Amino acid sequence: MSISIGDKIPNLTVATTKNEALQLSDYKGKKLVMYFYPKDNTPGCTQEGKDFTEHYAELQKLNTEVVGVSKDTLKKHSNFIEKYDFSFDLIADTEEELCQVMDVIKEKNMYGKKYMGIERSTFIFDENGVLTHEFRKVRVKGHIDQVLEAIKS
Repeated sequence: MSISIGDKIPNLTVATTKNEALQLSDYKGKKLVMYFYPKDNTPGCTQEGKDFTEHYAELQKLNTEVVGVSKDTLKKHSNFIEKYDFSFDLIADTEEELCQVMDVIKEKNMYGKKYMGIERSTFIFDENGVLTHEFRKVRVKGHIDQVLEAIKS
């Protein structure tokens, strides 16, 4: 199963750094930026988190919440948030349940070794939990500007 523009947010319960069991539908009433990244404490993933934190107040003014998702554990996520002072919550998708629904697990290649991992992707849901924008194969540089432009449109 894969999500498409116009689809509702998956009705899953996820483990976040602030809440052990959060329903994704709890974000209803706000826009939601859900971004998927490969791994805590790697250069691109750290920069992406810093970019969202830097623009978090502006996103909040636009009635928008941000949540990051990777397969790292809640403990790793908590350390990552603390180390870089991120303003938002992270989802620990250790079982890849949300990753599978959002179709972000892709074959990757590092130093000639193929493996399955998270393809950097961002999804924007409106106040009713409907997917309005998706960005796949994201490049971190300039991505926050794309996200802000999409939210304002």
